[in-house]
Amino acid sequence: MNDKANILIVDDEEVVRLSHLRSLEGTECNACTAEDGRQALQVMEQHPFDVVLLDLSMPGLDGMDVLKTIKQRWPDSQVVVITGYPSIESAKQAVRLGAFNYLTKPVGPNDVIKAANDAMNQKRWSLRSERGEQQKTDISAHQRAKKRVTH
Repeated sequence: MNDKANILIVDDEEVVRLSHLRSLEGTECNACTAEDGRQALQVMEQHPFDVVLLDLSMPGLDGMDVLKTIKQRWPDSQVVVITGYPSIESAKQAVRLGAFNYLTKPVGPNDVIKAANDAMNQKRWSLRSERGEQQKTDISAHQRAKKRVTH
């Protein structure tokens, strides 16, 4: 990954957190972990992450609530749902709430790396597109103002 992506791994199972962390070790990223939804949101408050690898089934604040909050408060963050209890309904709901991807456990190291890379590339593309649109808006406003001044 270019520009060191900041990735947050959220899962209540320590073995899963450590496995994802190990998978990302060789990539150009900064990865952190959170053991539940509340901790994930606290960490996001301190430092919003580019990509969040998010488990759905956790005690307390579940993954869907965390996903919804992340997309409302940090819409530029890309969320990849990784669940051991997949269903068509939860996949639809995750996509509706703004998840970038939905994977089912178990996921291998290459799957974790690919999901993180794809999500980071999506974030970069979205930000470039937004900047391009803003530049077009700025240029067109400048041209309109210039026409008014010359007429």
